[in-house]
Amino acid sequence: MTLRQAAGVLLVSALTVWPCQGQAPAASKGTKQTVANPLNDLLDEARKAIDAQNYRAAIEPLEKVLAEKDDFAYAHFELGYAYTGLGKTKEARPQYERALELDPKMAEAALNLGILLLNEEPAAAVRPLEQAVELLPTESRPRVLLGLAYEKSGNAERAASAYQAALALDPKDGETSMRLAQLYFRENRPAEAEAKFRAVLASDPQSQQALLGLAESLEREKKPQAVEAYQSYLQARPDDRAAREHLVHLLIADEKYDEALAESEKIRPGGAPSIESLKLRADILIGQKKLDEAIAVLKQAVGLAPEDAALRGGLGRTYLEKRDFPDAEQELKRAIALDPENLAFPKDLTTAYYLGGNYAAALALLDEIAKREVPTAGELFIRALCYDKLQQSKAALEAYQKFLAADQNRNPDQVWQAQQRIIVLKKMLDNKR
Repeated sequence: MTLRQAAGVLLVSALTVWPCQGQAPAASKGTKQTVANPLNDLLDEARKAIDAQNYRAAIEPLEKVLAEKDDFAYAHFELGYAYTGLGKTKEARPQYERALELDPKMAEAALNLGILLLNEEPAAAVRPLEQAVELLPTESRPRVLLGLAYEKSGNAERAASAYQAALALDPKDGETSMRLAQLYFRENRPAEAEAKFRAVLASDPQSQQALLGLAESLEREKKPQAVEAYQSYLQARPDDRAAREHLVHLLIADEKYDEALAESEKIRPGGAPSIESLKLRADILIGQKKLDEAIAVLKQAVGLAPEDAALRGGLGRTYLEKRDFPDAEQELKRAIALDPENLAFPKDLTTAYYLGGNYAAALALLDEIAKREVPTAGELFIRALCYDKLQQSKAALEAYQKFLAADQNRNPDQVWQAQQRIIVLKKMLDNKR
């Protein structure tokens, strides 16, 4: 690393958006420029100071040069570089801009100006970096920086194009492949993200970022390989609790409850369990139909977070599955009180009322739900059953007919039941006439 490159690292370290220390501001590669003495001596003095990383000592002679010859692009660039080395970005910017104004083909000035603006003014960094790309068509680095400027400015499409162009010039650039993969993932393009994460892993099989990115992409694609991908990542990062929780959820979805339980026990070995670990354990137990154990675990979680509406609702739903209707009603009512906007709770409570034989309460709650959203076919069917149980024949007949219109034969068993009850109810109503 040259002294000038080392100086540039200071700026790159400040621009935390660019983690590669190798991406330093460019030093001028132009041929040595001379001007009439004594200005030439001042330039030599400034160059020696910059080469020694004594940037402060370089400023005075450069300012003297520019006081005599303000149209000297190279001197403006060197002054900007010295200010960069001192971390004085506000002072460096106008020097790079002046250098570019005087010499539009000075690629180093365009590149350094873009790097300077990249962190705090990424939109302003776009133009000088575009200029650097035009001036350095065979170099990948300016394209990567331009992609980063686009990305930070919210233009994901152009960012992807810039990264792709950089990779076309340097296909083995794993860092740019990683950036493109992460961009694809954030833009909900998981298949393309998967391909790029695999490209990174092909050259660096131990990359933890790529291992995790691949697992997350596969999960978003709903591919079964996500399980194996998370397992591979967790071998490298066994302490990543969030990733292990994702793995547990995937195992539960695959009904691999024993594996899920074993993984969940690794999340917090020893010590008091967390609410999330208790939720996961309850999900596993529910999947295994061990409802009493699941209820005990959920009660433990509720004890830790008594105001958590989702926990109360989950406990109520588990009581409902156990057909413990009184306890289900109690917990679901608490959940509704804690989160009145969540319609899942009153819907579950409607089911508890219906299955518990409280048809009038179920109908009243269905009326409240219908004020907030269009009733589903299933809710119309429950409404019809409730009227039927209450022997309100006319209301039941109308509700069954509305159910048939809404269901469109998607649930054949319920459709058959509704059709048979309509026949019976019509006869009953005709006989009453």
